[in-house]
Amino acid sequence: MKDLLGLGDLELIELSRKGDDQAFGVIISRYEHQIARTVIGMLGDTEEAEDVGQETFIRFFRSLDKFRGDSALGTYLTRIAINLSLNELNKKKKTLSLFYKRGEDKLTMFDVPEPGDEFDRSDKKEIVDKALQQLDHGFRSVIVLRLLEGYSTKDTADILNLPLGTVLSRLSRAQEKLKEILIPLMQ
Repeated sequence: MKDLLGLGDLELIELSRKGDDQAFGVIISRYEHQIARTVIGMLGDTEEAEDVGQETFIRFFRSLDKFRGDSALGTYLTRIAINLSLNELNKKKKTLSLFYKRGEDKLTMFDVPEPGDEFDRSDKKEIVDKALQQLDHGFRSVIVLRLLEGYSTKDTADILNLPLGTVLSRLSRAQEKLKEILIPLMQ
């Protein structure tokens, strides 16, 4: 396996296509943290996020022959992870809609802390993560890719298959929405 660690992504993919399981294992170890951050950013730290993370690599393995190398492997895997996350969110949304009557207010996703409570770093991270979960899927995916994962605006547009202007607009609107959610909680 040590010999495989120095290989590039395209070489590992070629070996994987030929049935080399260790080569595919190197791909997984190389990208699992990136995919986990993306999926957790989209779904929160849930069992579903873990399932989507695993499914990302399963889908990639099944479609190895379709990967042409037009984009970086990390970008390609992130696109799969985002698509699977959006599917999961849509599934969740449909399930939740069964429990709400039309016009009925939805429950908030987290309790608002009492003013004056002291927060440590993990509390703030948890609040930000939960606030992120309140964003519309389209806004959330742009925030996760652009701000949390550090993709350029162009790469974010490519991954989401959106025009550049749409990504910029969603990013701006998502940041405003996050401010609306977070400012009262952080004071």
